[in-house]
Order: sequence, then structure tokens, then C-alpha cells
Amino acid sequence: MFRELKIPFFIILFLFLGFFVFTKLFGPIPFSVNSITTTKTNLFTVQGTGEATAVPDTALLSLGVNKEAPTVETAQKQVNEIINKITGDLKKLNVPEKHIKTTNYSVNPNYDFTGGQKANGYAVNATIEIRIKPIEKANQAIDIATRDGATQVGGIQFIIDDETQKKLENEARQDAVKEAKTKAQSLANAAGIRLGRIVDVQENGNDFPQPYLRTAALEKADDSMPPTELTPGENKITLTVTLSYETY
Repeated sequence: MFRELKIPFFIILFLFLGFFVFTKLFGPIPFSVNSITTTKTNLFTVQGTGEATAVPDTALLSLGVNKEAPTVETAQKQVNEIINKITGDLKKLNVPEKHIKTTNYSVNPNYDFTGGQKANGYAVNATIEIRIKPIEKANQAIDIATRDGATQVGGIQFIIDDETQKKLENEARQDAVKEAKTKAQSLANAAGIRLGRIVDVQENGNDFPQPYLRTAALEKADDSMPPTELTPGENKITLTVTLSYETY
């Protein structure tokens, strides 16, 4: 009986030794383990809005000059003469040349469709943008430009400088966050919810400058016409902040 037990013993011992040598040479035998990860996220989201206003200090003017003539050269000459005169007179108003730039210049043929399509002269259009500070000079600039031959005044924008813009954005942002936190605590107290840490912040803004629209074609101004009067009002910056809290 001892001999009968001896043989299985050596077989088992041999298997253990073989397993030991195998793991030493090739590493542990991999096992596959199925695991399920569960996450439970309870978020409480609330919005707050902040506003800040300031009186704009800079005006952006868009002026157009349109001339028609039998030839391209004649139309271009007329437009260029008007633009040069406007630029020269604006410099006398202490508007730097770097604040006067051409934003559009186009040449198009005119057609007469009576009895068929045929060319009937050319139209030249030019648009210049003028940045003026202080705003009080914008009234004079428009009167000068129309007197010199500008045929259109486009959308006028009243803006603030970059430093003031950033300051207003920061003020509006702080007010928005303060309002959101106050609202969150009030709602949580009413609903019996305990707020944890803030885990997400998002911001949406609406800080576009307010335009003063005046796009009608103009007759050449003269001294008998009343002076231009612009009212810049205030620029308002509005920011909305969304806060997301953990709850427990």
C-alpha cells in the first residue's frame, strides 16, 4: 500500500516542481477577472448673471464713397480725390493716419439692358474705417467727411479700450459668481440638499458694442445743414456663469 501511495506522491511533487520552474522562467500565469466599476454622480447646477456698464470712449466710423463715370480711370480719380481730401482734413482734426484705413475698394461695370446688354460706364466704391477718440470728435469727423464728398455713413460703433473692457468683464464675472452661489445655497436649503465642492464652472458672455446705425446715402453736405449729433450712451457687458456642485 505504501508503494501504491508513493507513485501519486511523486507525481504531485513533480507537478508542483514543474509549475514552480515554469513561473520562474515565464512569469505568473495570467488570470482573467471581470470587474464592474460603478460611479454615482449627483450634480446640482445653477446659473448667475452679472452686469457692468461704462461710457464708451472711442467711436468707429465706416464711411463710403461711390462714383460713376464713363471710364474706370475717371471714376477712380474722383474717388481717390475725395478719400485723400477726407484723410487730410481728418488729420487736421488730430486723427492719426494709422486710425484711418481702407476696408473695401471695388470697381464694377454698369450695364444698360435696353436693347440688349452693353457696358455703360463704371462704378467705383471705397469704404474707409476711422477710429476716433475722444467720441466728441466723431460728430465733426462725419460732418467733414460728408462735406468732402462721402456718400454713405455706415454703422457707427461706440467701444471702450481693452483695459477697461477687461476690468468690466471681471466685475461682471464676480457678480455672476456671487449671484450663482447665493442662489445655489438658497435653493439647496429649500430643497434639503447639502452642497459639496464646485466641480465645474462655465461662462457665457454678451459684450458686443452697441451700434448707432446710419446707413442711408447722403447728399453732399454744406454749411447750411445742421451738425451731426451722436449719443453714445453706455456699453453694457453681461456674463452668465454656470456652477455645478457635488451633493451629498
